[in-house]
Amino acid sequence: MAWREEVARVKRAAFRSETYWGRPVPGFGPMDASLLIVGLAPAAHGANRTGRMFTGDRSGDFLYRALFEVGLASQPTATHIGDGLELSGVRITAPVHCAPPANKPTPSERDNCRTWLEQELALLRPTLKAVVVLGAFGWDAFLPVLGNPRPRPKFGHGVEVEVAGLRVFGCFHVSQQNTFTGRLTQEMLQDVLTRAKECAGL
Repeated sequence: MAWREEVARVKRAAFRSETYWGRPVPGFGPMDASLLIVGLAPAAHGANRTGRMFTGDRSGDFLYRALFEVGLASQPTATHIGDGLELSGVRITAPVHCAPPANKPTPSERDNCRTWLEQELALLRPTLKAVVVLGAFGWDAFLPVLGNPRPRPKFGHGVEVEVAGLRVFGCFHVSQQNTFTGRLTQEMLQDVLTRAKECAGL
């Protein structure tokens, strides 16, 4: 918490004139969504600055472009709250709601924040049909919320499993490390989203 607030106070030079959100970032999207996207944690100068999941950084640019292309977002960009972006039938959340130091949440931070993911999932349960989990960290955080299925499904890009009545898809995270190197392309992400969209009945 101290680091999250320090980042919001010191700021990055490019955003010096902005007022940072600097608090836990809530999920984004309708609460009657049939598709959930589970990320990692807010970026220090992205969602920690703007107050909306995957908004204001390059990872978000990559994700929202794909959501727009498959018909789940009203526009391909996300710059700030109030920019007109709306999601259709999909909600975005994260296992950790505060920006972690070095943008790398620890297992203890993940576990301490789990109750919020459990509560959000419980609220979505009546309508939820499919989940896309971005990255192995998110996968390891989300499966315990579903009761730690045995045998434990292994994470991988494009993996598709049935867990606790939900269709769960694995996808490489939209981090710059993955997107800049080509480990995750727009086509790969859009393919997973399209499959999940069909399972969600959207």
